[in-house]
Amino acid sequence: MFSPSSPSQAYSKVSVDNGVMTASPHKLIQMLFDGALLAVADARSSMSKREVAKKGAAISRAIEIISNGLKASLDFNTGGDLAERLGSLYDYMCDRLFHANLHNDAAALQEVSTLLTELKSAWEEIADDPAVLSQNRDAA
Repeated sequence: MFSPSSPSQAYSKVSVDNGVMTASPHKLIQMLFDGALLAVADARSSMSKREVAKKGAAISRAIEIISNGLKASLDFNTGGDLAERLGSLYDYMCDRLFHANLHNDAAALQEVSTLLTELKSAWEEIADDPAVLSQNRDAA
């Protein structure tokens, strides 16, 4: 049976998939930050509405993005100490999200949201640096 929301959902999926296929490596990381922030916001909303399953799914999505997206994108060979610190910070965020899920801790969700927002802001500042943009074009 045809659902009225199906075309818009299909379009959104195609649009996101196309965005991923055409994005620079730098833009892909920005998209991961956006996705993680959205998942944490969804978890906070679901927590406030006492929607346990939706909260758990949103937190799981955030953990997946942080662990298998942001952390997995780190290059520990060339990133040195910075990559190690970011990796540890991503692990910490995942631990806090797990804690938030188990204990319905909205403050832990806010903490992760704040950390992600700060990192995203720093990542966006890097995009304004012509030297970094040149490196990204060379690597793509």
